[in-house]
Amino acid sequence: MLNALPAPLLGVFAFTLLLANSLFWVPLLLVFALVKLLLPFKPVRLALDPVLVWIAETWIACNSGWMGLLHRTQWDVQGIEGLDPHNWYLVNSNHQCAADIFVLQHLLNRRIPLLKFFIKQQLIWMPVMGLAWWALDFPFMRRHSEAYLKKHPEMRAKDQEATRRACEKFALIPTSVTNFMEGTRFTPAKHARQQSPYRYLLKPKAGGVALALHALGDKFQAILDVTIVYPDGIPGFWPFLCGRMQRVAVRVRSLPIPPALLAGDYSNDPAFREAFSAWAQQLWKDKDAQIAQLLAGK
Repeated sequence: MLNALPAPLLGVFAFTLLLANSLFWVPLLLVFALVKLLLPFKPVRLALDPVLVWIAETWIACNSGWMGLLHRTQWDVQGIEGLDPHNWYLVNSNHQCAADIFVLQHLLNRRIPLLKFFIKQQLIWMPVMGLAWWALDFPFMRRHSEAYLKKHPEMRAKDQEATRRACEKFALIPTSVTNFMEGTRFTPAKHARQQSPYRYLLKPKAGGVALALHALGDKFQAILDVTIVYPDGIPGFWPFLCGRMQRVAVRVRSLPIPPALLAGDYSNDPAFREAFSAWAQQLWKDKDAQIAQLLAGK
């Protein structure tokens, strides 16, 4: 069996298959994306978006194929039954490493609509993948520190407008808007620097979720709260390719959207912002406890 090969050789095979898979599907994505760019009309989008989604979902399915062929991961998954691939979801997850993306895509592909992630603006220049994310209308966001935003408050409004425009595109066909509320990958150094009150999580940033709910709240069927745990330690990208993600535990909760979260202006209403932040903090407190429980049962 291929998954019995030495780890470095597995990593080379996995990277080769990942690259080949991407190089096959991305040019096809770009052909349809360029047509959509040249003909920016709603009927054209409605005709081409499902084609782009099908290509992306098949690309993800091929990634799942090489993961199953090369890796011996034990999957402990609960909560993905009964999801609807024809509806809108707001997906929120903790974030630890690049493997999180593969885990989410592997488990949720074709169970819910295609996951659309908020991407850092700089990643549009990433070879191959940047073009793919652009073709699929992933929103590219400029991330600024609070110190920078205090000096340049106008940038906050620009970021919000970019989020709003991205979410408007998602209203045409069922979409899963995906957010890592921590805003960055968890590391012990970041955790210490933040003085996070959570044991396994960074502090949640509720602004992205608030803007998505404001723009598409009437579309979302539910919030999918995803918790990812690696009982044997968080794998880096290369260890993941080498098959060292031996076990992964995933819990998915389908949460109703509280009507109160749809009724305010997060940007300009301090009372609403405080209430929204309190909701996010409680969500994070529950997630932190769930992570502790999953790790205790390892």
